[in-house]
Amino acid sequence: MTQLVLLTGISGFVAKHIALRLLNAGYVVRGTLRSLDRANEVRAAIRPYLKSPDAEALLTFAAADLEQDAGWSAAMQGASALVHSASPFPISQPKDEAVLIRPAVEGTARVLRAAKAAGIARVVLTSSTVAVCSDGKHGIQTEDDWCDTTLPTTTPYAKSKTLAERRAWDIARSDGLALTTINPGFILGPPMDLHYGSSIRLVARILKGKDPLMPPFGFPVVDVRDVAEMHLRAVQRPETAGRRFIASAGSLSMAEMGRVLKAEYPVRRIPTREAPQMVMRLLSVVDAEIRSILPKLGHVERVSNNRAVHDMGIEFIGPQAALKASADWLVKHGQIWV
Repeated sequence: MTQLVLLTGISGFVAKHIALRLLNAGYVVRGTLRSLDRANEVRAAIRPYLKSPDAEALLTFAAADLEQDAGWSAAMQGASALVHSASPFPISQPKDEAVLIRPAVEGTARVLRAAKAAGIARVVLTSSTVAVCSDGKHGIQTEDDWCDTTLPTTTPYAKSKTLAERRAWDIARSDGLALTTINPGFILGPPMDLHYGSSIRLVARILKGKDPLMPPFGFPVVDVRDVAEMHLRAVQRPETAGRRFIASAGSLSMAEMGRVLKAEYPVRRIPTREAPQMVMRLLSVVDAEIRSILPKLGHVERVSNNRAVHDMGIEFIGPQAALKASADWLVKHGQIWV
């Protein structure tokens, strides 16, 4: 019997790739949307990449909102596994951190408890490396590390992902759920349609040369196709339950990103040098996007992908290749004029 997987937030950049992997592997996928008006949009995005046209018949949708109880019980019916990927990722941080934290934490609890009530024991959660890394902590961090949400420099986004993942582990232990978390770095790679997220918009910002200099910091990078593959393997492999898996192909500084893109598009005014930290602090007074990354200045976060490589067999696409794939897609689809 073909297994049904419930995938939350299927209209998201990452979730569409996860849906594609599941469908091509023969799973029935039911994707949740806040409004079913977007169902045809998602179908159109996924359709060109399906290995078989018949696979589209395995894709259905259910209306459900992370901030409301309605719809989740019906969405869960008949599913053997839950992939919970729905969560916002902003470029700039909100003034009220509860705007991010409350729906992430409460939404995760709502979805996992609905899964338990529906008899679903297998859960894969999309978390983040921001739930692993702490400001001021240097060296390579692993799945054993956790973000310190009590630090004054921890962003609302990092708090939201950390607290949501911790709540998920608490519920998994109390309710007997077989939980696996995938903790991706900064997700790049080719979108499947024009509805992409903040990470791709950052690449567009660099290509447009909006900033004369690059912020002096860096972070782990991963291709969206590898993130999707890790979700698929987590669903397929029950032995991954009870564990976190970092998804990262390596780290890039912002200046390195600029140099990679400048080499690909030499006629564009792409910044390749780092801005002095003092300049960044002055600019942050008027730019919320810059203000949100002040705690990261002068540091390149690094994480280990050993567990994903050795236990899942993932062969990561290089961070430079993931970045180039993002830029090439933006150019090819008219989002950036060359």
